[in-house]
Amino acid sequence: MIDQEKIQEAARLIIEAIGEDAEREGLKCTPARIGRMYEEIMAGYSQDPSEILSTFFAADDDSPVIEKDITFYSMCEHHMLPYFGKAHIAYIPDGKVVGISKLARCVEIYARRLQIQEHMTAQIADCLMEVLSPKGVMVVLEAEHTCMTMRGVKKPGSRTVTIASRGIIRDDEVLQDRFLKLLTSRS
Repeated sequence: MIDQEKIQEAARLIIEAIGEDAEREGLKCTPARIGRMYEEIMAGYSQDPSEILSTFFAADDDSPVIEKDITFYSMCEHHMLPYFGKAHIAYIPDGKVVGISKLARCVEIYARRLQIQEHMTAQIADCLMEVLSPKGVMVVLEAEHTCMTMRGVKKPGSRTVTIASRGIIRDDEVLQDRFLKLLTSRS
């Protein structure tokens, strides 16, 4: 899916556009490295998160499942600069649970696409609802955006928090508060 030749040509054009020599010793192999990098960091386009979540286990209990501090790296679609942080997921099973590593893989697939954080948060929640059919889901992403820290307003350390709630969690403020405290506590 990734067109290495186009990416490499684009990298060469950028190098030249900023006034550098694309054939200079230190830059000669840079377009090829950038091509390989984009193949890796944009791998989410060639993966289907619902396939990752399709292996699940029967569960009679409907106690909440919580996975916190899933590290992710993504790229903002506005500036094509990285944003990175932690994803926190809670869901209330309704007859089935998924292996916890699958939650991290789901986050990883969505993170490896150009997008805004708000969409990524909603996509993860919607995918979990669609595939697992739980009673409810809450996804919280906390991220630092380099488009705000290294350029523009230059405010390192600032974090953007996005939240998506689905099912019974969306309509129950007490449940939302309970999960938010559990998901964002540092213990």
